[in-house]
Amino acid sequence: MTAIVTDWWRVALVVPEGKAAGFEEALDAHAEIVSRFGADGQDEGDGGLWVVEGLSRHPILRPEVLAAVSAMAAAYGIETPDLEFGRLQQQDWLSLNLASFPPIRAGRFYIHGSHITAAPPHSAIALRVDAGTAFGSGEHASTKGCLLALDGLARQGRLGNVLDVGCGSGILGLAAAKLWRGQVLASDIDPESVRVARVNASDNRVGQFVTAVEATGYRHALIARRAPYDLIFANILARPLVRMAADLNAHLKPGGVAILAGLLERQERMVLSAHRMQGLSLERRLLIDGWACLLLRKRIGG
Repeated sequence: MTAIVTDWWRVALVVPEGKAAGFEEALDAHAEIVSRFGADGQDEGDGGLWVVEGLSRHPILRPEVLAAVSAMAAAYGIETPDLEFGRLQQQDWLSLNLASFPPIRAGRFYIHGSHITAAPPHSAIALRVDAGTAFGSGEHASTKGCLLALDGLARQGRLGNVLDVGCGSGILGLAAAKLWRGQVLASDIDPESVRVARVNASDNRVGQFVTAVEATGYRHALIARRAPYDLIFANILARPLVRMAADLNAHLKPGGVAILAGLLERQERMVLSAHRMQGLSLERRLLIDGWACLLLRKRIGG
């Protein structure tokens, strides 16, 4: 990997651990790299205060960030945390950022960056995904929930035709391809995410199984041509999930499964209601750090 030596702009805030994931989401649209870590070196689950940090190669717009953080604070019913803005000059911030991402376990999946050279644990399914310009390094609670749901689902049998809508880094499609060595179609509205997903598929030696395309929702000829799907991932946001519930149902085969994430616990009822109206039923629910992941199944004949 080529080092990137440039100036970066930084924004950071300190909040209780249980609310860190929500503020990470608030910064996500305003920074290229967003991470969270214990303020005093705590591990996940220790409680206490956590730092949420965003880095960008372009100046971070303070009014927009303040508005996003204030809205999240209001949703949690707390005061808006203090924001620290700064500029980081002429250092290899990519390498420094990678060092803050230790390997992650999610069921049998072992997610690590390219800076980790140690062999993965025995019997683990290893995924090499660097934190970077596309969402999905396995660290965020919504991604981890999807991987845990997939791991549990895999124990029930093989699913051969998979669609990942809003794929980001492609991590969920990579996981499905490694599990079943079947065809996976990954799509994203962001061309950079599509590029990163293709690179990650090649790096993980599943390029022959994973196809990545630029698409808005389900609107792409290849998505239509490969339907119906055994499994659809949609790790996006709550309101787009609601808007696309009918499209998901139209592209999912009877008896097929959808794994939905990117929604806060308080948004779960809204998302679930929209999909129940389409004939899907809830089979499993995971809740991690206030983020919900829903595993839904389409009824036979629905």
